Amino acid sequence: MRNRWPLLALSAALMMSATPGWADPDEETIRKVDIAEVGRSGSIDSSIDVASAGQPTVAAISALGEAGYAAVIDLRGAGENRGYDEKALVEKHGMSYVSLPLTSADDFSFQNATELDELIASFDGPVLVHCGSGNRAGALLALRAAGRGASAEEAIELGRSAGLGRSESLVRERLEEAAESGSRP
Repeated sequence: MRNRWPLLALSAALMMSATPGWADPDEETIRKVDIAEVGRSGSIDSSIDVASAGQPTVAAISALGEAGYAAVIDLRGAGENRGYDEKALVEKHGMSYVSLPLTSADDFSFQNATELDELIASFDGPVLVHCGSGNRAGALLALRAAGRGASAEEAIELGRSAGLGRSESLVRERLEEAAESGSRP
């Protein structure tokens, strides 16, 4: 099987180059944070626009609230054990809680990435996007970046920096499907 990534990257770049709204990663700070360290230290960098992480601890939720985070966007499914009532705790600390569950491969979609983009834009302040390990958060943030005009490789790189790991092949598949169909994500 021939390697189609050079062609895919070129196609995606051409397809998305006219897409307005791609925010250079230097303009919007997206960073995976060590949520356990946030809980231990009781602090988090509030200059991060979008923090991604695995499941936050009770102490980390408190640190997010104290740092002025506006919202926590939870990508875990309803059946995934968090160990506490996350929604109640987030709201107790003055933040908004949003559930956007990614529980199957079909949920890794540009539609959900667009929904995430709209959610992030709706808050005035930093936002935490999390799942169990950070992998789903990185995957959806990668698709969001592609939907905002990033090339396939830029999107993957951003996803990796946000926690994308074992779902990288699925993200590449979604990017390839978009490029092959000639549609923008």
